[in-house]
Amino acid sequence: MTAPGEAMPRVLVVDDDEANILVIRQALKGAFEVVRCTTAAEGLARAAAGDIDLVLLDVVMPDLDGFEICRRLKMNPATSPIPVIFVTSLDRTTDEARGFEVGAVDYITKPIEPSTVRARVRTHADLKRTRDLLEQLASVDPLTGVANRRRFDFALDEEWRRTRRTGRWLSLALVDVDHFKRFNDRYGHLAGDGCLRAIAASLARSARRAGDLVARYGGEEFGLILPEIEPDMMLTIMRTLLQGVSGAAADQVAVGIEPVTVSIGAISVIPPRGAVVTAALSTADVLLYEAKAAGRDRGVHLDFATRVKTTIAGSNIAAS
Repeated sequence: MTAPGEAMPRVLVVDDDEANILVIRQALKGAFEVVRCTTAAEGLARAAAGDIDLVLLDVVMPDLDGFEICRRLKMNPATSPIPVIFVTSLDRTTDEARGFEVGAVDYITKPIEPSTVRARVRTHADLKRTRDLLEQLASVDPLTGVANRRRFDFALDEEWRRTRRTGRWLSLALVDVDHFKRFNDRYGHLAGDGCLRAIAASLARSARRAGDLVARYGGEEFGLILPEIEPDMMLTIMRTLLQGVSGAAADQVAVGIEPVTVSIGAISVIPPRGAVVTAALSTADVLLYEAKAAGRDRGVHLDFATRVKTTIAGSNIAAS
């Protein structure tokens, strides 16, 4: 069931028969949003565009048959998690076995019975929702609510390969809370936990685009992945991060507790052919320690294209 105010699950119907689409739309009315496509190419493109929770797929199509469409959906990482239910007049056991082999989760036979459509679509949509929730929980840090290290490593690898292929900028930052052990020893772990939550929320507010990712990298350290961010833009973001963290942490903790600051090591790079992501991450880590050695409450950024290193401390910028 869809909770009040919650968007209805979206079902993609790929069928060249408008009459079948109409029957399915009526069967799912009020519980699911139906998106229709009448060709294989259109269906594959719409599924890859995102926000599809389940696919109802006709086996007999004029361009590609449903088995081939399903196979291509399952080969694409962006669409492989989407459950596919075949809608078909074929009833041979070999056809059913072939459908399961290419990745379908169920069959609905024609003529279409509305109650059967509703029941099977609801069952598989609920299963997908449960699976998505479990996957989300497995990739979220329970204390701060941002992504965990596992999610960070996966996303960084994906973005590195994508930007290397497209020749786009990728900015990466490691953020470490200054003197956090001293803070914990002085004020207790509850205050420390509250401080980390406040810092995570502040970082997330500064990285809100669809492709941005903020993660708890480990302990009191956070990682940021910022695709399509060029060096000048990254310097602005770093300044916002430094100022935002101090304000957020001050609001979170009680009066009389010392201010909390962070140090940042960041890089902006168009990944060259043959370069590995671990080298970029190691560079950001070295820059982070340079920021700490220079006095903390600052960030050090390297533009890989020009090799210009910039240090940001408050509103002051010094380049070397």
